[in-house]
Amino acid sequence: MHLNNSYVKMTKKGKVMKVVKERYLRDDIWSGSPLDAECDPASHKLSGTAPHYLLIDTNVALHQLDFLEHAAVTDVIVCTTVLEEVQHKNTSAYQRLRAACAAPAKRFYVFANEHHKDTHVTAAEGESPNDRNDRALRVATKWYAERIPQDKVPVILLTNDVANRAAALADGLRAMSVMTYCRTLRQDAKELQVREVLVVRAAKRTKLYSEHLSYSELMAGIKSGRFHQGALRVSRFNSFEGWLASESVGEDILINGRVDMNRAIDGDVVAVELLPESQWKAPSAKLPGGAGAKKSAGEGTAAAAEDEGDSEEEQGLEEVAPGEHFNDSAGTGRRPTGRVVGIIKRNWRTRGYCGSLKPQRVRSGGAANVLFVPVERRYPMIRIQTRQADTLMDKRIVVVIDGWDADSAYPRGHYVLLIENDINTNPFTPAVHDCVPPLPWSVSPADLADPNRADLRHLVVASVDPPGCKDIDDALHPATAMDLEAAQRATTVYLVQRRIDMLPKPLTEDICSLRCNVERLAFSVLWEVDEEANILNTTFMKSVISSRASLTYAEAQSRIDDPAMNDDLTVSLRTMNKLAKILRARRAAAGALQLASPEVKFTIDTETHDPLDVGMYQVRETNQMVEEMMLLANVAVAEKILRHFPSCSLLRRHQTPPPRQFEPILKAAAAAGFSIDISSSSALAASLDGAVREDDPYFNKLVRIMTTRCMTQAQYFGSGDLAPSEYHHYGLASALYTHFTSPIRRYADVVVHRLLGAAIGLEPLPDSARDKDALRDCSDNLNKRHRNAQMAGRASVELHTLIFFKNRSVVADARITKVKANGLVVFVPKYGIEGPVYLTARDKNNATLASTSEAAAAAGERLLGHPSARPQQQFLLDEEAQTVTSADGSVRFALFDKCAVRISVEEGVAHRRTLVLSLVDRSELPESERMG
Repeated sequence: MHLNNSYVKMTKKGKVMKVVKERYLRDDIWSGSPLDAECDPASHKLSGTAPHYLLIDTNVALHQLDFLEHAAVTDVIVCTTVLEEVQHKNTSAYQRLRAACAAPAKRFYVFANEHHKDTHVTAAEGESPNDRNDRALRVATKWYAERIPQDKVPVILLTNDVANRAAALADGLRAMSVMTYCRTLRQDAKELQVREVLVVRAAKRTKLYSEHLSYSELMAGIKSGRFHQGALRVSRFNSFEGWLASESVGEDILINGRVDMNRAIDGDVVAVELLPESQWKAPSAKLPGGAGAKKSAGEGTAAAAEDEGDSEEEQGLEEVAPGEHFNDSAGTGRRPTGRVVGIIKRNWRTRGYCGSLKPQRVRSGGAANVLFVPVERRYPMIRIQTRQADTLMDKRIVVVIDGWDADSAYPRGHYVLLIENDINTNPFTPAVHDCVPPLPWSVSPADLADPNRADLRHLVVASVDPPGCKDIDDALHPATAMDLEAAQRATTVYLVQRRIDMLPKPLTEDICSLRCNVERLAFSVLWEVDEEANILNTTFMKSVISSRASLTYAEAQSRIDDPAMNDDLTVSLRTMNKLAKILRARRAAAGALQLASPEVKFTIDTETHDPLDVGMYQVRETNQMVEEMMLLANVAVAEKILRHFPSCSLLRRHQTPPPRQFEPILKAAAAAGFSIDISSSSALAASLDGAVREDDPYFNKLVRIMTTRCMTQAQYFGSGDLAPSEYHHYGLASALYTHFTSPIRRYADVVVHRLLGAAIGLEPLPDSARDKDALRDCSDNLNKRHRNAQMAGRASVELHTLIFFKNRSVVADARITKVKANGLVVFVPKYGIEGPVYLTARDKNNATLASTSEAAAAAGERLLGHPSARPQQQFLLDEEAQTVTSADGSVRFALFDKCAVRISVEEGVAHRRTLVLSLVDRSELPESERMG
């Protein structure tokens, strides 16, 4: 028997789509109980001697997982109605429930009630989805009660919903709340009773937040224009302030305070109601009380030094963090202000948040409720219950959010042993390794005789990479288990002195790496060009090459610059460098942006693996040379695959940022006396070229870094999902773009290689590659994993920066990037650090650094020639001029001012070490640190 069910859902891009599901109703779905005479013995999972069977509803599964996971709770029936609802509402809870179902000792049985002809329920006219699901569970309970002898093992519907219990009792079924169950039927498990007493007490607490509106109410409100939807961006310096981009309002909507955020966290897709204009507020003009510096949104990572496959512009776009557009800037006067009325899509990390427990006294041995403090300040503290609190109190752990009730100040979660940023660090399975050819591997005679593969071993070929690079990219076509694994991982993750590979090392470091003087198979793009870099002909081919040298950027640059060297390889490098300069100038003339990120590089101790030194990463002409060739190849391949597969090509685009996102740099420019034209990418590029100060060689790069933060992120997409006019890559000023050049570290490039191979007739394109839905899912995963890899890289850099400064006190050159009424935000170029400097004493919880104001005043006196200011005087903020001045006028700080800061490490709450910046006089700077 077939049934078609339809419903609407919100896509990841915020669009509403209708989904039609076909269900095949069967009569051969078993109960899982040996007491059921008709049940297939192979499906027996429930015990025949259990005191009772529990059939749970969705709310029990969502909100009382600790109860369900307790060792005393067994023989539970989980209907697919519940599983599907939990999966839709909370991924973390769903994974925990699935784990309980898979544990043999728990004896949880998944009953496919939605597919059984006797238990499937069709919604009645006017019946809400919740009422329909409650009825479905009562029908399933009745089905079990009729098949299982109730004098032997009674079936109990476990629900905290009063109406649902009443309806079940009216049908002659047994139903009770979790609390009643624990008190009346589980006298053997005292801990369960204590735990549920805590649940009942929690249920009686006063609601702190408004209840979220239903999905249908949210959709109706969005359609009517009453509500505005989008991803919440929470300030990295002020976790009580968030923003929502709104095209209809014309500027971002301010969400002020946790009450109006209404349990939404950074990244959640929310519906926001605009408050009356009389209730609009201005963004906070002060830094929050907490201390500590944080790596900047545009900071360099270890990946930036090794990631030669991306252009400078592409790297810059990847450094734009959520919430980094202009949520930290103090606005002029009041802004449109709103409140969150509902959550459209949660963006909780399935692998959890990294941090530590807040220090507190806990009873040894018993379950304790403790607060977990995430490392990233934009996220709220999380309440967890654990028996290991005393053991975990001084450890760095990972916690997953399970839910956030309206009567709780904090979300609740549970402790897990997983890595932050959802990075898969598991070893590759034997099935994946079975796909790797055995070593030693070499090009075979059959490869050389292949008529579809060109022999290019006579060409002068060399690789140019960062020092120590081992995954020198070449074409790769994984399959079966390896292809599935690569598709899931999506990208190699670059950390400081460590790499988490997308593919096994025999491939990345040997078989598919373009090693010196070793023949390798490749996928080549060849251009015939004239002396002005005009492309006369482009050819794509599978090939065999033999690299003449594996050069670092510095080695290649040395060859180019040495007039005494005139061998074939050096002459080839000079020619390519000359062509690259022409191509770069041509792109700039077309409007390509030269974005920037403050890349840093660590020198690591080979024995302790601790950082010995850290400094700015030097970009040479050879970096730009490789970048231009990569760009040229990526554009050429994009054009080729789209010509042959207009509806299923994997491309990469960068949307034109809406004008409101440029507000921070426009305000900064106006205050600093220069102008920025954002009417087009060409106008913006010209403006950036003109933003220079003779007395500050770093000024232009800082302006470019701040502009980078105004950008949207570049994204992968399927060509069939968008109109051709939307393919444009704003940063590169290119109509088309994709990723082709790095297939052993990006799965996107693997997909593109397959498309290109089919486009040039080497192999047919599989039917699966033409599936638009599959390509959309692939693109979404690529974007998610790419972003997670960037976040993991930053976290690695931040950790090593903390280790480097742990026992050091360093004075460094800095620039002011924001001014607040009680302090400054400064950027330290050498270390890629951005963080607050306080001009006034902070609250008593941060009293240890209250003397910062005295140091700031003294530094201000020496820096700006003003007399000494009193330690506790107030400061006045001029938002239009972007200055902050002491009340007596003796000290003044302005945006982009040079300053000097002392960098040290402070042990904060919950063992959260943070970098602390304090102003000092520039005369304390070492001579080598003074940048103009």
